[in-house]
Amino acid sequence: MTLIIRDQLTCPPTWFLSYRDLTLYCHIMLRLEIVIESAEPDLYYRWIEPKGGMDFIEDIVRPGSEPGVHLDTARHFPSTIITDRITPDNVHRLIASIRTMAA
Repeated sequence: MTLIIRDQLTCPPTWFLSYRDLTLYCHIMLRLEIVIESAEPDLYYRWIEPKGGMDFIEDIVRPGSEPGVHLDTARHFPSTIITDRITPDNVHRLIASIRTMAA
């Protein structure tokens, strides 16, 4: 199963360490392939790669090109978990939702 994270969720107001926790857990414990969905891959790669944000990410893909569970700011696909940020306050809820949808 693939987890597709919207590019905007890698930037503030997301806490970058919470983003790292989410991708680490989903990669190691849930054994998900994780991709970032972006129309501007170079811009986001330059933002997250120096911080270690690509450690558990397989690729950066174009919007709509990959099936799977989407973590997004709006519902564009049927299997979408909607959030406006990834923070210590919601990372456990997001992981539980991802676990449920990926099962």
